[in-house]
Amino acid sequence: MESNELARLIMDAISDKKGEDIVMLDLQAVSPIADYFVIATGTNERQLNAISDNIREKVKEATQQIPNRQEGQGPTGWVLMDYGDVVVHLFSSQLRSYYELESLWADANVVVRMQ
Repeated sequence: MESNELARLIMDAISDKKGEDIVMLDLQAVSPIADYFVIATGTNERQLNAISDNIREKVKEATQQIPNRQEGQGPTGWVLMDYGDVVVHLFSSQLRSYYELESLWADANVVVRMQ
């Protein structure tokens, strides 16, 4: 599966669990870290856990792939899932505002934004 298809699959998995303000950033022209970042907000720790579980399940079902690494859980307010070419950042609204990843990566193109 191409990295943009994987990023869109992840966005759908986030949307399935009612994640908010889902953004797909194309980093290919600005960084070798990953091709895409997918960033989203969960309203509470249970939702953040449900979203990350759903991403893991949907990606494994479609690609047989699990994250190379996962950091954080719902209670921490930030879950990072590394799928190599696609990195997922799930935030509480407070930590998303604090870290402002979209501002940090302002040179990256916004491919899709789902409110």
